[in-house]
Amino acid sequence: MSDDVFHLTPLDVRKQEFRRTMRGFDRVAVEDFRIRVADELERVLRERAMLEERLAALTDQLRAFRERERAMNEALVAAQQLREEMRGAAEREAQVIVREAEVRAQRLLDEARNGERAIQDRREDVERQFHAYVMGFRQLLERQLAELRAIDGTDHSA
Repeated sequence: MSDDVFHLTPLDVRKQEFRRTMRGFDRVAVEDFRIRVADELERVLRERAMLEERLAALTDQLRAFRERERAMNEALVAAQQLREEMRGAAEREAQVIVREAEVRAQRLLDEARNGERAIQDRREDVERQFHAYVMGFRQLLERQLAELRAIDGTDHSA
């Protein structure tokens, strides 16, 4: 609306005076019409005021809804970022755990192989010692048997 618009209030309509002319309108009809116009203008102005209040309330409500929507969108984005960060952290932690497990498994495998090699070496050493002992014992027995034969004077070897 521009400022050039004529603003009419119910009071303006009620107080409006008309010049009297010889051949004028019926005063009662004009007065009745003026009252009805003023009443209708009051009703329209009340309705307009109510509508403006409703519009203001709805505008405030819309603003609040938009703020909530923005806050929810921000919360959703933050939750998605947190989820991605947590997923990334979990994946990194899982990779670290797997690497540590692989290193530990390799170390245990190396220790087991070293232990097996040590046991194999020890077994071979014991077998050599046993064969050496048996050979030495056999030689001892053969010398003792030769001495016994010499003492007996019976050399049964020929």
